[in-house]
Amino acid sequence: MSKEHLATYLNDHLAGAHFALEILDHLVDEASDWKAALTALRTDIEQDRQQLKALMSSIAIDESRVRKASGWLAEGLAEVKMNIDDDSNGPLRRLERLEALAIGIEGKIALWRSLAVSAESNVALAKIDYQRLDERGRDQRARVEALRLEAARGALT
Repeated sequence: MSKEHLATYLNDHLAGAHFALEILDHLVDEASDWKAALTALRTDIEQDRQQLKALMSSIAIDESRVRKASGWLAEGLAEVKMNIDDDSNGPLRRLERLEALAIGIEGKIALWRSLAVSAESNVALAKIDYQRLDERGRDQRARVEALRLEAARGALT
């Protein structure tokens, strides 16, 4: 993988992490009954984001302003879509936020796995315990899935 491709890939995932944190901020505000679980999840995802930023820094990859702006725009468009689909704090909105979060966590798991495989031939990437991060991601995904299914029951019945 060229450094340019690696930079693009890591910045895409960094933008995705920011998007996930934005989703969680909305969920924490809207779903007071799940505040503790969502706050703990937000803390975990922020730690993963910091891990990614540290990796990028260690291999001299700068954060892309374009990717940040793209992520911000995507988050804004998602909010417009959700405003059209359901009332604020509505059950469909909660379900859709959790599904977007679940997809993002799947992407993060894919990131850690891709980096683990790449670390076999790129010593610069071999500084991180990808197995631990993969396990954290799977734990986060399971926690979101439990909330998502509960939200589905409320939104679709």
